[in-house]
Order: sequence, then C-alpha cells, then structure tokens
Amino acid sequence: MKNVLILFGGVSSEHEVSCLSAMSVIQNMPCDSYRMYLLGITKTGEWLLFEGDSALLEADKWTEAADCLTKAAISPDRRDHGILVFRESGTEAIHIDVAFPVLHGKNGEDGTVQGVLEIADIPYVGCDTRASAMCMDKAVTNLVADSVHIAQAKWMSVTVYEYRQAPEAVAAQAAEKLSLPLFVKPANAGSSVGISKVKTVEEFAHAMEVAFREDSKVVLEEAIDALEIECAVLGNENPMASVVGGIVPSEEFYTYEAKYISGESELQIPAKISDAAQAAVRSAALAIFTAMGCKGLSRVDFFLEKGTGRVLFNEINTLPGFTSISMYSKLMEQSGIPYPKLLDRLLKLAQEK
Repeated sequence: MKNVLILFGGVSSEHEVSCLSAMSVIQNMPCDSYRMYLLGITKTGEWLLFEGDSALLEADKWTEAADCLTKAAISPDRRDHGILVFRESGTEAIHIDVAFPVLHGKNGEDGTVQGVLEIADIPYVGCDTRASAMCMDKAVTNLVADSVHIAQAKWMSVTVYEYRQAPEAVAAQAAEKLSLPLFVKPANAGSSVGISKVKTVEEFAHAMEVAFREDSKVVLEEAIDALEIECAVLGNENPMASVVGGIVPSEEFYTYEAKYISGESELQIPAKISDAAQAAVRSAALAIFTAMGCKGLSRVDFFLEKGTGRVLFNEINTLPGFTSISMYSKLMEQSGIPYPKLLDRLLKLAQEK
C-alpha cells in the first residue's frame, strides 16, 4: 500500500475551493491501494497534519478541530523522503511515496509547492515547477500559444508599474488594439478571481485596480461572443484528450460565483458543438499541453466564436478543480475513466514521471 500525501488549503484566494477539491479526492481515493495523510495549509500559512473527518474540509471547518491538528512540514532532506510531524512526544517522520497537491492558484499551482516537492524528491501529481509557473502566468502562456500558432483572442499585458506611469495611455491603447468590451484579468490568479468585463472607458480604471489586488501584472483581452468550451488532458509523454464539455454560465461570464456558489451554471457533456469543432478543440488542447511542457493533467479552456465557428484558446489550468461539480473529473468520467480510477491513474503517472 502506497502512502499518499494530500496537500490542501493554501495561502490563496482559492483556499476554500482547494478544501472542497481535497474533500472529493479523499472521498474517492481507492483506499485498498493508498493510505492517505492530509497536510493542510491555513490561510495564514500554517502547515498542519489533519487526522480528522474529511467532511470538515467543507466550509474550512477542519481548522477548528484542534484535537485533530499537529504541526507538520515536508522534509527537504531527501533521506527522509516524506513529512515531519512535530508531536508532543517528539518528531515523527512519515515516508511518502507520492504527493497530490490539491492546491489552486498562487502558492500551490504556480510552481512553488512543486519546487518544494522536487527538493524533497517526492513524486507528485501534475506539472513540474517550470510548466506550472509558465501556465499560471497568462501572459507567458499567451506568448507560447502565439509562438506555436494556436489561435486566441487579441491580447496585451501591462504591469502595475507601467500602468501607474500612464493610466490614460494604457486605457487608450487597450481600446484601440482590443476594442470594447474587453476583459481585464490578473496574469496570475485562478477561478476567475479578479476578472472584470469592461464595457466603457469609465469602467477601465476600476477593473485594473480589482485585477492588481491579485497580481502585479494584468492581461487584457478582447471580448469574444462565444461558447465556453473545456477539454481535459491526461498523461505524460503520450497524453489523451477527453470529450469536450460546454459551459452555459449563470452570469454574463463564468465568474467565481457562477463556478462555485450559485450552482446554476449549466455544464454540457459532451458540448453541443459539431464533430469538427470537437476535433479542433481536442487537437489544440494536446498542442498547448505539449508546448507548455505539461505532465499528468491539465484542463484547457477555449472559446467557440459564434458566427465564425473559430476555436480560440483561452487558458490552461494545471491543477483544475476536483470538487463534485468540477469539469475535469466529469469530462474524464464521460471519456470512460471514473473518478477513483482517474485518481489511481494520476498517482501512477506521478511516479512514472
């Protein structure tokens, strides 16, 4: 039986989503093959071994179960190859065979935790440090997509320093290059946190400030009248692309609330699009997955432009949501890989990698 470390929580705007994802992973893990150790990271950055009921992860209630929490850390010493638990009776070393960082956004999906695991020589689910960092940064991802000729919306990026020097000039350049409406996005954030749709020049400054709360670099993109399409990718050297799913958001675009709170967004699996469009999406998903150097898994998001039928790349998520309503696991299930089998495949891919 393999020892699996489940990392969850994190110092991130997606902390609560990570807890929900981890709860689903724990509840679907093939327990006859894996023994789980749950290492939670609080919003303030405290690392705690959680030995309580996984149901407490919902609404972040696990931090209130004091009798189930013990300070712990990943050992950077490769000879330990695991975690150190600082119990009252002394320090306990627990060997870890493979880790699953069920973390979203900053300090989890951006290569930071991946770097810690690589130093510790612990195999882990998902992309390596370099690919994670590149995919997290929307501006870098867009540059790579352009370089390998993957079609996407018109875009530009700007740092907070550049914007503060000439805010009116940036607004004018964006309106000229991208036209209105346009989207303002933090370059490094997830789950649609900090994203605004700007319809008038007067809304631009506020949208920029909202995005800069999440990151010091912002990506601006033209608004596309389109269906939102997603494709799951699984594998290392020879990845597979899932069936294609469609999203009908409950709000004007797929906001954080529409994804995780309202429960009113409609997921269409498979997407109600042509066979040719599905093939184009799956091909582009594999192309960007390979170009970014991804391994293990990613969910790749696209726009299918209304009227023209163009497939446009939107973004790639190296650690997509694993909640009960998340698209990645649903797409894989529709492709013939149920949730428990998917987790087993991911853990084996991690060890192969």
